[in-house]
Amino acid sequence: MSDASDYIEARIPVWPTVAVVLGSGLGAFADTLTEPAVIPYNEIPGWPQSTAIGHAGKVVVGLLDGMPVAALSGRVHLYEGYTAKQVAFGIQTLGLLDVVSIVLTNAAGGVNPDYKPGQLVLISDHINLLGQNPLTGPNDENLGPRFPDMSEAYLKRYREIAREAGKDMGMDLAQGVYAAVPGPNYETPAEIRYLRTIGADLVGMSTVPETIAANHMGLKVLGISCVTNPAAGVTDKKLDHKEVLETGERVKDSMIELLRRVLPRLQQ
Repeated sequence: MSDASDYIEARIPVWPTVAVVLGSGLGAFADTLTEPAVIPYNEIPGWPQSTAIGHAGKVVVGLLDGMPVAALSGRVHLYEGYTAKQVAFGIQTLGLLDVVSIVLTNAAGGVNPDYKPGQLVLISDHINLLGQNPLTGPNDENLGPRFPDMSEAYLKRYREIAREAGKDMGMDLAQGVYAAVPGPNYETPAEIRYLRTIGADLVGMSTVPETIAANHMGLKVLGISCVTNPAAGVTDKKLDHKEVLETGERVKDSMIELLRRVLPRLQQ
């Protein structure tokens, strides 16, 4: 991580305190930043490479209405063959570069039958069903404590800021619990019934290792899911990643506008 942060810092000496991770089909936000400095992941020492469709694989630092913002356009997942530690690599590198606030976005299936495709939902909490944790192994006290608190993994104040921004846009942003599963297959209807029973509203294959690593380092986290489809068994429709990308494309303007309104307020 230190090699990665040194490399990035040499390319981009002034680093923002606010960053956003852009999930499947949600990378358009990075293209709205002005005066961008772009570093492909494959140029950064040790940075794992995105192989999933809809993940560009680059660090973009630019201006959002004059405010410096860092964007990770694309992430890696366990289903690509990476470990939870590798999945969290980008977040930990951001922490070394003095990022304080981070917004994690993702595409998710709607376990809650009230959620509709294209709806943006704030993550209030999560359930880790990945079977892995990025903090397993010896603890680096320079990054954070051995046993980090996760009682407010997704900062309540940030969710309040996002809800206020949503109201200004005419959106009543719901809040829900995100369950992380390894993938890459979509869940079975029985698994979705199980997830609903244990309290999940959303399901996806990312975000949780990043959130754990961020909290370990004391970073403040806001999570936003784009509901791209009802989860298996909610309707009779079969699931397809093409639908995920199409829904992300359809809601990109709403996501961009929400981020544009929220990110500057995270510095306050």
